[in-house]
Amino acid sequence: MKWSITDPPDRSRGVVLRGLLALALAAAPFAFTGANAADLKGIRTHDAPDHTRVVFDTSAKISYKIFSLENPLRVVIDLQGTRPQTALKLPKKESDLILRIRRAARPDGAYRIVLDIAEQVDPKHFQLDPIDPYGYRLVVDLHATQRKRPVPVIRMPEGERDVVVIVDAGHGGDDDGATGVGGVKEKDIALAIARVLARDLNATEGYHAVMAREGDYYIGLRQRAELVQKHSAHLFISIHADAFRMASVRGAHIFALSERGSSSEAARILAERENSSDLIGGVGGVGGISLNRQPPHVAETLVDLSLGFSQSGGIEIGDTILRSMAPTSRLHKRTTRLQNFAVLRAAGVPAVLIETGFLTNPEDARLLKTPAYQRRLARAIGDGIRAYVAQNPPPDTLIAARIAAGGTRYIIQRGDTLSEIALRYRVSMRALRAANGIKGDRIRVGQVLHIPAATAGS
Repeated sequence: MKWSITDPPDRSRGVVLRGLLALALAAAPFAFTGANAADLKGIRTHDAPDHTRVVFDTSAKISYKIFSLENPLRVVIDLQGTRPQTALKLPKKESDLILRIRRAARPDGAYRIVLDIAEQVDPKHFQLDPIDPYGYRLVVDLHATQRKRPVPVIRMPEGERDVVVIVDAGHGGDDDGATGVGGVKEKDIALAIARVLARDLNATEGYHAVMAREGDYYIGLRQRAELVQKHSAHLFISIHADAFRMASVRGAHIFALSERGSSSEAARILAERENSSDLIGGVGGVGGISLNRQPPHVAETLVDLSLGFSQSGGIEIGDTILRSMAPTSRLHKRTTRLQNFAVLRAAGVPAVLIETGFLTNPEDARLLKTPAYQRRLARAIGDGIRAYVAQNPPPDTLIAARIAAGGTRYIIQRGDTLSEIALRYRVSMRALRAANGIKGDRIRVGQVLHIPAATAGS
């Protein structure tokens, strides 16, 4: 059948036209509707262990299409009615999965982005409404379809398990967290300290640290909770850095979980900022969950995991870590404060959120950017964790068995001194030398020290 635009209206033809239009829309891959005109303000990429994220910053909600092509492998994103800003730049580094990003205006008014990719992917995509400091965002998560399955967690026999500590570097990816003096970002400071803390714990016999994130990407609250369950973790330590409107405020402080509210107005404001991370980080219901967008009863069910257990241990471990940090760091508060942080509720085990300092204070910001200070700070946090575990050894662990049978061991790391190790484990230098046949103070990286049992639990 052939029609001319001059043909008179006809009911049957209208029905057929509507049917053809419906078929055309159904055939358009992943078609979404939105505002008619928008600016493309930026393109960013983030590599996570299980996917690569591409973020398009736009001035308004947009219509778009996404589809995949082969020979060569490509993912094509057509941004309908969208124009690039004059200063638009492509990411300096794409990603391990994305080989190249190309772009061009289309005759139909769309702006096309082509991602040349290294392997077959399953694209997931969603749009996010504005939340400070971001405007509208189109998020495309590229999940490789043929990557090897994760190695299963090895369960040690009862009585021989490591004490498993989830080390959570706060924020990541689109979620910068606080920004301080000189543009230093909380997500970068948190990751640097978390890495050192994990290495420090893993150097101690009977401990296994699991990093919640190991790079610049965001993981949602549900994924953090799943890590605790997957590894049957004993502790959850979340590393952060703070910001405040007054540059004179400085020092580290620690929060544990409170079910009833905050211990100060400043803590409440901080919790509101931290609890919005899922929206800032761009979970969008794909690969995570935004608690703020769930009905209240659903959100509460998702995060209310062993709440009483996580409350009971948080204050004690927080106070123990603060005592350990006191000789190394300036403290903003010397006792653990209470706040209803969603990340602590999601943990479901004894958990603390450590604010390592105020990035808005010039001295704190300078120290937190210094690798030497990051090492000292992480070591102090690790000492506090070991001291807490020595007092409260989980009964199914090697630590509990070793303490009962005669002590534990420690592997020397770069920068260690014998006197620091003696102080860390509350053992005299004489007892430490005698237990290891050491005459002087010389130790070497990789050397294994026996920590006498008489002080391992003191």
